[in-house]
Amino acid sequence: MRVGAGSQFLQAGEVRDGVLLTRGVDYDGGWAEYALAAVETLFVLPDSIPFEQGAIIPDAVSTPWGAVTTTADVRPAQAIGVWGIGGRGVHAVQLLRAVGAYPVIAVDPVPAARRRALDFGADLALDPADPRLRERVLAATGGRALEVGFDFAGVAAVREQALSVLAPRGRLVLVGLTDKPLTVTNGTLFSYHQHQILGHYGSEENAVPQLIGLAEGGRLDFSRSITDVLPLADAAKAVARLYTKGGDPIRLILRP
Repeated sequence: MRVGAGSQFLQAGEVRDGVLLTRGVDYDGGWAEYALAAVETLFVLPDSIPFEQGAIIPDAVSTPWGAVTTTADVRPAQAIGVWGIGGRGVHAVQLLRAVGAYPVIAVDPVPAARRRALDFGADLALDPADPRLRERVLAATGGRALEVGFDFAGVAAVREQALSVLAPRGRLVLVGLTDKPLTVTNGTLFSYHQHQILGHYGSEENAVPQLIGLAEGGRLDFSRSITDVLPLADAAKAVARLYTKGGDPIRLILRP
């Protein structure tokens, strides 16, 4: 890494004001062998955190971290549901357990995803097709339902189901992205229960240094999240594996 003239390399944990754009999303270069980066987007990765684990902290971990701690403002002992246990949803489960949420209920149609949720700390994992899902959620929460539901799937049916098991004043946080319309089937019940729907995207500037600090201090371990490390030349194969879910991957790392 080289730093341009007049720049000061960031110390660990330093945060600068400004709007940050995402390489590979807002502009090209996500898989480039070399890239220019504004100094305020860089953070020191301690020697105790392997590069492969550090590489997934931005987005795969920081996005659910922002959803949990900022948008939803989850508090200890709150009952939380997570729909969609993919690469971000599984980290939401891990992070919710870290901040003291209880119970953490994972919902996914794929058996392997439900097993993974339990491995990452979920207290209960349910199939969304289970006709007794609402009954099971109420039983797990002592009848109070969910304070917060997270949609990591971006699917209309997920949002309807999550709303149906929210407690009064409960919040539904939309993390999974979709261009489909957002609808509320029963507006009267939605208003009566004072439910809220909150959009979420990315994370705040302090998310990455916070997560680096928690990982360095042993509070978080991302080693289970790295399914495989592949050469950059195999990028197309990696995308195919993610698309087909071959080997049930969480995150694949491309090494230049």
